[in-house]
Amino acid sequence: MMAVITAPQELEPAPTSLAERAYAAIQDQLIMLDIPPMAPIDDLALSEALGIGRTPVREALKRLEVDRLVVSYPRRGTFATGVDITDLAYISEIRVQLEPLAARRAAENAAKAMRTKLAELADTIQNNDVMAMSRHELMRWDLRVHRSVYRAAGNPHLEDTLVRYNNLATRIFCVFLDRVTHFDRHIEEHVGLLRAVADGESRKAEKIARDHVTGFEKAIRAII
Repeated sequence: MMAVITAPQELEPAPTSLAERAYAAIQDQLIMLDIPPMAPIDDLALSEALGIGRTPVREALKRLEVDRLVVSYPRRGTFATGVDITDLAYISEIRVQLEPLAARRAAENAAKAMRTKLAELADTIQNNDVMAMSRHELMRWDLRVHRSVYRAAGNPHLEDTLVRYNNLATRIFCVFLDRVTHFDRHIEEHVGLLRAVADGESRKAEKIARDHVTGFEKAIRAII
């Protein structure tokens, strides 16, 4: 039977304010490289495209500058940040410490309803046809898994930190995604992580998360 491609399930609350909506939408375009690295950012064009006023868009851009996704220069304007491969080591150094912590906390502390959602997410991913997915679909699944585990960890400060650094890692991943082989293994690791968290296997979840981060860095370095 042919596997069915299912859209990622949202386990996070939807943005509420206009500024939050602008932030989420522009962040997505930057992470997925729909706004290319180092491209100029026109707040008026973004405002019109999103159907949101310029003030919320400008507020969002200020937040995204803190996230290192955009940079502003006096009298020159705002630009998407470049993707610098030298940042990979710095980002991985942080993630290899915090991703296992989040996975362990999630396995230990997640509520029953969250565990059920994570198990369902694992089932859905396992049934998807990875080879038939577009780059955007693959990366959105990747983001969904990581953000779901961060949310399940129950520490908002840890969650915010990991979301920021995973966003930066995802931009790097998107640059080289077309050259990455065995992406199915990457997806299998997601399934294993979700199941370990859902089943309360904290040590297993911690190890999978750590191996996932180190494996990601090795995979990128192998093709550059």
